[in-house]
Amino acid sequence: KKGKIDIFEGFGRILGPSIFSPTAGTISVEMNNGEENEMLIPKNVLIATGSSPKSLPGLEVDGKQVMTSDEALYMEELPSSIVIVGGGVIGIEWASMLSDFGVKVTVLEYMSQILPTEDQDVVKEMQKQMKKKGINIVTSAKVMPETLNKEEGISIQAEVDGEAITYEADRMLVSVGRAANVKNIGLENTDIVVENGVIQTNSYYQTKESHIYAIGDVIGGMQLAHVASHEGITAVEHMANQNPHSMNYNHVPTCIYSNPEVASVGLTEQQAKDENYNIKTGKFPFQAIGKALVFGETDGFVKIIADKDTDDLLGVHMVGPHVTDMISEAGLAKVLDATPWEIAESIHPHPTLAEAIGEAAMAVDGNQIHG
Repeated sequence: KKGKIDIFEGFGRILGPSIFSPTAGTISVEMNNGEENEMLIPKNVLIATGSSPKSLPGLEVDGKQVMTSDEALYMEELPSSIVIVGGGVIGIEWASMLSDFGVKVTVLEYMSQILPTEDQDVVKEMQKQMKKKGINIVTSAKVMPETLNKEEGISIQAEVDGEAITYEADRMLVSVGRAANVKNIGLENTDIVVENGVIQTNSYYQTKESHIYAIGDVIGGMQLAHVASHEGITAVEHMANQNPHSMNYNHVPTCIYSNPEVASVGLTEQQAKDENYNIKTGKFPFQAIGKALVFGETDGFVKIIADKDTDDLLGVHMVGPHVTDMISEAGLAKVLDATPWEIAESIHPHPTLAEAIGEAAMAVDGNQIHG
């Protein structure tokens, strides 16, 4: 109301060209209250339909014994045990939380490591911390959906090192990624291009129908709320002819809300090497930080990767207490193209967790004080 925004509660579909509009883009809204469909004729359309959890072929999600993250949010009581299929971000967040609640957790990950997009040092630390919490992490595990049995709780087999192993629990959580919501919204009535299940756009989030834009999970890429928000700002500014800057995804901080937390921005060490950078790194542990001792959370570290030739900041990776709050400093440093020396010159108050960033920056050149 404050923004003078009209909200229509219903299911919207894009219609093709008609007497109402010479181009595709009229929106038919099937109202939730059963009233006659509303017809909206906008100048511009912004598609932000998001995504839905995927499952594995043959692995039927019933919402009770076999769940995705959607159904898991509606659990009214905790299971005593759970098998989580998928060790990516969502799988590890659920594994961490449920373990903290006292649930016996097993994670089956198809890849050779959990969190395959994270820096290797972060992955090693997270695997160590998850195992310390009692979580059974099984990597290189090929789940066989046809073996699922739901007679008493659930049981399923996974092929690990060529051997079929049976895993049993009260419930199963399937966490194998998300699929863009592109069906049944009328895209077939437009010239909008969908490839690999996601809407194709230019750098200003225009589709092939230049007055129709799309942002967020529905266009693929980084499936993060703060990414969708900034894409939306760029799209709306472009609609208003304000000449926005296109978004640099290398500047996007990513966060994993597990215990301990994980946060990063920029390139991993392996990515930097793959791009032929001559790198130098600095790493500083939270166990040397007074505020971490006060919190009683001393596991983890801050790691900074820089270009040895230019001193440019390439990536920052953190695992430990409150790092999802701390990563914004590293994000700003990336945007400003700061060097580790400049980060170290910024005075970090004592005692704070953020001192680890300053110390890691000094550690890039071997100048850390407390490590």
